[in-house]
Amino acid sequence: MFTGIIEETGTITAVKKENNSAYFKIAAKTVLEGTKAGDSIAVNGACQTVTKLGDGWFEVFSSYETLRLTTLGSLNAGSVVNLERALRLSDRLGGHIVSGHVDAAAVLKAKNSVGEAVEFVFKAPEAQMRQIAKKGSVTLDGVSLTVAEVFQDSFSVAVIPHTIENTTLKFLKIGDKVNLETDLLSKYVEKYLSPDHNKNTLDIEFLKENGFL
Repeated sequence: MFTGIIEETGTITAVKKENNSAYFKIAAKTVLEGTKAGDSIAVNGACQTVTKLGDGWFEVFSSYETLRLTTLGSLNAGSVVNLERALRLSDRLGGHIVSGHVDAAAVLKAKNSVGEAVEFVFKAPEAQMRQIAKKGSVTLDGVSLTVAEVFQDSFSVAVIPHTIENTTLKFLKIGDKVNLETDLLSKYVEKYLSPDHNKNTLDIEFLKENGFL
């Protein structure tokens, strides 16, 4: 689990693609402290397992499924990525509960300066829009953000200068894709309220239909 509070940005120094999967070698500093092979690091919001590490770098393996669902497959040597180590139980939860399991890609539709902050508007798939609520939380490329407004097929977030300066959000251009993870709690609420879930509610009719009465 993660918090969506980015610890540092790293730079991809090498990419090796084979059999629809990929190895990424990433130059970093802060996230290497106390890290060993087998630990998890979120790379642009996607939970990845450290396979190797050395002085000033670590390597992760991205499976076909990860490359299919995230933007990692579009990264090359020289790409800058947001990095966060897995949450420890003793840490402060400064952002929100983030699983590191990316749901889909969102596309940047608009970017506007509002005072010292920057408003980003992202278009998201219908399935994810159902899980996004005003003043709720989303994770974009691993960054925990609060939803400012929700529209029919898009949503906006207001990003403070500190976050802009210390994450890859400052590089985003109109049309760019980011990894989107909706709030974990919203997924369970949607599942509980879905017609399929309610259809299986334990009641007299359910018991009769299944031979208990």
